[in-house]
Amino acid sequence: MSEKRFPDDVCQYNYTKERLLERSYLLVKCAELHLEEEYRLYQARLWSSFLGVFCLLHALITIAHCAILLLTCDHIHMIIVDVVIYLVTSFVILTILGINFCENFTRQHSWITYMSSVVAALAFVSADIFQGTYHYYTHDWALDTFYDTYIIYIIYMFLPMPIISGALLLGVTVSVVYITYFGIYIATEYYMAYDYARFSVYIVHHVCFNLLGMFFRIMNDIVVRSSFLDRHQYIMEKIWLRNARRQEKLVLHSIIPPQIAKPIQDDIKNRLARKVRGLDASRSPGVMENVMAIQIHPEVTILYADVVNYTKLTTTQRVETLVRLLHDLFVRFDLAATQFEVQRIKFLGDCYYCVAGLMRPNPDHAKCCVNLGLSMISHIQEVRRENDVDINMRIGVHSGSVIAGVIGEAKLQYDIWGTDVTIANHLEATGTPGFVHVSDSTLKELEPSEYTIIPGTDAALEDPVLGKNNITTFLISAQTSHHSPSRSVERIDSYADIDKYARPDLYHTKMFNEELRQEFRMMPVCGFKQIFSWRRRNQSIDVLSPGVTKFCLVYRDSNLECKYLHSPDLMFKYSMLLAWSMGCSLAYIQLLTQNRNLLLEAIVLDAIVLTCLTVLLVISWYKKICWLRYGNNEYDRHRFGKFSCWIFRTSEKIQASLSLRISIYLFIICAYNSVICIILMGCDREELEVMYIESKLYHYEADMNVCFNPWLISNMMALTIGMCFTFTSVPFVLKIVVCLLMTISYLVVILIQFQFVFHHSVTTNPFFSAEYAHSLLVVIAFVTLYLKERHAEFTNKVNFNWRVELKKKQRDAQITNHSIIILLNNILPAHVVNVYLTSLEKHELYYEEYKIVSVMFATLQNFEMNIRGLRLLNEIITEFDRLLHHYKDNYLVEKIKIVGCTYMAACGLDVSFADRVSVEWERRDSLMGEGPDVSQTLFENVREKSKGRSWRRGRLCDDHVCPGPNAHPLDDQQGL
Repeated sequence: MSEKRFPDDVCQYNYTKERLLERSYLLVKCAELHLEEEYRLYQARLWSSFLGVFCLLHALITIAHCAILLLTCDHIHMIIVDVVIYLVTSFVILTILGINFCENFTRQHSWITYMSSVVAALAFVSADIFQGTYHYYTHDWALDTFYDTYIIYIIYMFLPMPIISGALLLGVTVSVVYITYFGIYIATEYYMAYDYARFSVYIVHHVCFNLLGMFFRIMNDIVVRSSFLDRHQYIMEKIWLRNARRQEKLVLHSIIPPQIAKPIQDDIKNRLARKVRGLDASRSPGVMENVMAIQIHPEVTILYADVVNYTKLTTTQRVETLVRLLHDLFVRFDLAATQFEVQRIKFLGDCYYCVAGLMRPNPDHAKCCVNLGLSMISHIQEVRRENDVDINMRIGVHSGSVIAGVIGEAKLQYDIWGTDVTIANHLEATGTPGFVHVSDSTLKELEPSEYTIIPGTDAALEDPVLGKNNITTFLISAQTSHHSPSRSVERIDSYADIDKYARPDLYHTKMFNEELRQEFRMMPVCGFKQIFSWRRRNQSIDVLSPGVTKFCLVYRDSNLECKYLHSPDLMFKYSMLLAWSMGCSLAYIQLLTQNRNLLLEAIVLDAIVLTCLTVLLVISWYKKICWLRYGNNEYDRHRFGKFSCWIFRTSEKIQASLSLRISIYLFIICAYNSVICIILMGCDREELEVMYIESKLYHYEADMNVCFNPWLISNMMALTIGMCFTFTSVPFVLKIVVCLLMTISYLVVILIQFQFVFHHSVTTNPFFSAEYAHSLLVVIAFVTLYLKERHAEFTNKVNFNWRVELKKKQRDAQITNHSIIILLNNILPAHVVNVYLTSLEKHELYYEEYKIVSVMFATLQNFEMNIRGLRLLNEIITEFDRLLHHYKDNYLVEKIKIVGCTYMAACGLDVSFADRVSVEWERRDSLMGEGPDVSQTLFENVREKSKGRSWRRGRLCDDHVCPGPNAHPLDDQQGL
């Protein structure tokens, strides 16, 4: 939902971020993305991991409990039955739950997970109650149950019951069974029959334990679903970025070789990254640095090809037909060049030239070029037959060395220079249509028996350039060539395959879905393996292992840990709801059990605590309530008062401030402990000891309830530890420290300060000291809740890691996407870029027809093509590019390309202008005027740089057709 701004501008009301973590929203989002099945499989792995932790935990607890019983009880024969029951029950439970580790079996029979959980829980409860009833009827000893809170915790936190309602039903059933046992065996034995208050306190305890478990399940489901969706988005971004980079590579490498393209790509991305980070960039990302990227290639073969009778076709064919013919022909040439490992350089009008042996050394470079030339002749003959046009190919091939690279700053195009390039050009110009005109240096690289060779043309003998370089020429006939054009037709399919991988349909391709499933299978499910894998690190832990400690899960990178801790707590309201519920329950328990001497102090304390908790609850939930009341209607502009706005701001401030959250957390824990302390303070230990001694002397039953109920305090402490661990977005280390201090303090209370009271409370096993039972209960609660919260912290940190990586992926994707646009703008005119991106898959022809344009050719004469001359040419071309970039807002002038020493530009290539030119005749004069103005500006600005050399300029205003992408996209001009 978009942010709302109200007419009085008193405050801004935005529930968007909180809404993203609503469980109902996450359920709908998973369904929309069709991820429920994958989430179910991930959840099964997750609960299988929890179950493994529980099996280890329960085995250790059972062994420790039995060992303590055997070591501390004086009458071992009385507790041997208890030990056997615990061991057998543990074995049965672990065996039943072990079925869930057979993933394939449980996946086919999903009811197994629920049934095994129910049977295991009820078996555990039955054994715990059987042990008490056995001693009740056999030895007339009323014993309290030991594992009631532990069983409720494991139902919600460890047993594999994916559906929350199933866990709730099982938890409530277990509580009802224990409450029934308490009412029948414990309450009637130790409390008065009419003491319903104490009975209600026991019920409240079980309600609180179930609330705590439900809170964990709901929060766990929200966090896991959110993490799962974040992982899905992360995978999407990763695949998109990979494909975008592949597309970028395909686009760029089809124009510029990789060894020259990489510095250009790095330069663009570095300047874009600096711009994103807010750093000053010395030059616009769209303009390249003035660096001449050239290389010398000593052993290559150059091919020049020209379409014969093309000029005649321009007068007899429709413009659209002509462009489609050239497009079809050049696509065939491009695919054939790829087949014969020849690098296409560029084309100018109907002239096409390429080089073999350029990308990588190739001893057969001459053969590849000649075979390509023969294939091109076959292609054009096929096109001539299909379209009934009188065209042919004149091809020249020469072997030697070239200087290849990129010059200038804009509209980057790969080109070749050198004397041997000029020779190949003249071989084409003096050749015969239907033959490949080769030089003697090329013929030396061939196997003559494979070709039909005849002497060269008379025009070649008279050509001054060929004569000056002592070039002997030969003609190779295409009649005996066995190179069928059908081989290049196969290449068209391969280009389609390339496009399929460059632009996959992310939601419907089989490849993507399989990759998505593989990524989901690799998602980490549990952080406990870190504790036990000291040497070997599991793959699922690799997400965190480089930067997180083993026990406390703290990032070793302090900056990352700081960012994690200071991230806003959007689920603060749920923690406050649970804290308020627990506070009300503890206050109720305190008022029913408090000694009357401190009743007033207890009431005052409860009033202060509940008032503070209620205020915090209202602040945290007010925005949610307003959203439920007004948020569903985007057009409902409800006017909030200043008080409401203050609540909004306070809530957002608490969510965003780590110090405020910690303060509230510590206040709540201190308030809970204050309630417990008030109860402890109401106990007069000396009076209780005297009463107990007198009861033994005078043989009457002492009323031990004059002091506090020890099991009530232990259950309250277990609840407080649970709340301490469950509160969201508080540093995990702080939770461990606080809970550890609480546990140690309570052990001191049990074993030292109030040892007499706890020792004479109800025990759980015959002749087992009750203080040990209380201590063991609190320690088990601490360990269980630590493992539970450790998992929650692990999930949160994995999720945070993915969000950090997701932002990096999104930033990289944005930079990559921007760099693609910049690269395309340095290859094609700006308005053609979008068309190219949408037409790439099908190699569709794109062209624009203009009635009025200005085309400028600027050629540098008397120019030597060597390294020194290219450096000067690079400076001149760079100056041209900078001038066009400087005047881009004033003139509609586009650089087209550079061919040799010729700079070509066009004025008026604006698609919107072309659409209006037929009616807006007033712009004709201004358009024609821009060409001479820019031409004169360019000429004057480079006059000094080219001292000693002359320039020849030309301008043409006429009908033009600008064709767009073929197999290798280049922009060009066609027309008279």
